[in-house]
Amino acid sequence: MMNDDDNAPGMPEPKRVGPPEVAPVTIGGLRFEALHWGRERGLPQNGGLVEAFDAASGARQWVLQIYAIDYDPTLEEDVQDIFIEKLKAGPHGTLKVVDENGRHFVVDLATLTVTQK
Repeated sequence: MMNDDDNAPGMPEPKRVGPPEVAPVTIGGLRFEALHWGRERGLPQNGGLVEAFDAASGARQWVLQIYAIDYDPTLEEDVQDIFIEKLKAGPHGTLKVVDENGRHFVVDLATLTVTQK
């Protein structure tokens, strides 16, 4: 329950909520997971990244950027992050990706090319 102090003038605005939980998907011996916190690993952005693991050993195989986030340096970065919301196996060796803005992407797992649908 909120009280009057929660919206007091001069209080900082609450940060955005964290990224959604995304269920991993296994296709052809690889497990795919949304990598939300790329910057913690030296990558250029948070969100928009998929990580592939060998399903049997758990060894990381690769990280693929699904879409780029163009950060505005005049705004707080965390409100600009766009996270992956859903991963799903697609037809013919593809991985379907949906971001929290509702954009749809398809990854051709043979060539690691991404197309926006």
